[in-house]
Amino acid sequence: MDQLSAVFAALADPTRRAILARLADGEATVNQLAEPFPMSLQAVSKHLKVLEQAGLITRGRDAQWRPCRLEAGPLPDVSGWAERCWPFWDARYERLARSLQELRQTTDTDHDEPRSRK
Repeated sequence: MDQLSAVFAALADPTRRAILARLADGEATVNQLAEPFPMSLQAVSKHLKVLEQAGLITRGRDAQWRPCRLEAGPLPDVSGWAERCWPFWDARYERLARSLQELRQTTDTDHDEPRSRK
């Protein structure tokens, strides 16, 4: 799997995104990262392994303390990919807005016409 695909796969999970958000505030141990989640340390460790393989975190070693750190290195690739896709989505949103406006005008016109009675 290429780096960008690994990053997107890692970011697809809400638990991993929450872990990254916590690490944005600074280093933390596995125990500290596991605190808010109703899952085992082993499950949190699996999430950390995915994040580490994607290059989004590193795990250090300081005696018995193994801090996890956020690594922002892969994020510019994600941003670059999203920026390249933006013109496509922007054009779609503009077409949708025009279609909705036309639909709204058609609906407003239909309501303004008097109904004939039999």
